[in-house]
Amino acid sequence: MSASDSLSQSDIDALFSGGGGAAEEPEAQPTGPEAQVYDFRRPSRISKERLGSLKAIYGLVTKGLEGWFAGRIREQISIELESLDPLTHGEFLLALPSPCSSYLVALGDEGMGTAVIEMGQDFSFFVVDRFQSGEGELEIPDRSLTLVERALVQLVVDRICHQVKDAWRDHMGLEPRIIGFESVPEMIQVANPEDPVLVAHIKVWAGDLSSLLLICLPFPVIEKFFSDGAGRRMTHSRGSSEERAVEQSWMSEHLAKAALTVEARLPTFGVSLGALAELKEGDVLSTGCAPDAELVVRVAGKPRWMATGGREGQNRALRITRELGPGS
Repeated sequence: MSASDSLSQSDIDALFSGGGGAAEEPEAQPTGPEAQVYDFRRPSRISKERLGSLKAIYGLVTKGLEGWFAGRIREQISIELESLDPLTHGEFLLALPSPCSSYLVALGDEGMGTAVIEMGQDFSFFVVDRFQSGEGELEIPDRSLTLVERALVQLVVDRICHQVKDAWRDHMGLEPRIIGFESVPEMIQVANPEDPVLVAHIKVWAGDLSSLLLICLPFPVIEKFFSDGAGRRMTHSRGSSEERAVEQSWMSEHLAKAALTVEARLPTFGVSLGALAELKEGDVLSTGCAPDAELVVRVAGKPRWMATGGREGQNRALRITRELGPGS
């Protein structure tokens, strides 16, 4: 190298690092798809197809339970699926509060597996209070349920078992039945800590109450749903024409029993703040609306018809006058 030659920065770096020779060619990187580790005993993700089917399944559970409550308490209750999470049984137990209100549910014959339905302390004491004709503000004691309280809450768990059985009917035959109760999470020994489970987080609203209901199913019981085409049964017709007719009849009957909230609303009217401030129990508020004024009839929060109010015997009634089109 002549004195007039100058070293580049890369040459200087190579000299200090002991690599005075020619720069090595970068090692060729593989161009094929990168392999990823996957644990089939505990799927880390649920495919969009399976997730859609699972949401439909648990949608039947939540709406059926919501309709069942509508005929038993005088308070509007809303029940919706919040999320579906594949976890291990140990992770599920760590997420439970102490004390808890967990019912152990056998899913069929011996060896079929055991599910856990966690009612949540807030929801459990809400059920106890309302099933005994309670109303108003609810106090949640910091203790486990008594034997009498467990029996009241078990009425709801029995209904959940019935809804789960019907919802999974198209995919597998479950025969859930309650076999025990636990208030201490560490005492729930229905599976090994590393065993995979599917946990449905269901949100419950009723007045000021906001609680979480958990349904934990062992993966081995529903493995067929994830391993083959069982999840597509809802979108593909199978079997003979007679079998499909029976299935369609069953689905129609099941849907006919679904409960939806129906409400009728008066036309909008104005009231001064002074008049509102002076209202007390027993007062009559004049709306200024004619007796035959049309009411908006909403189904599940959506306007469907216009109607007029009246009576049918001793019951309040509505006479539908016209149907509202889309976008009304």
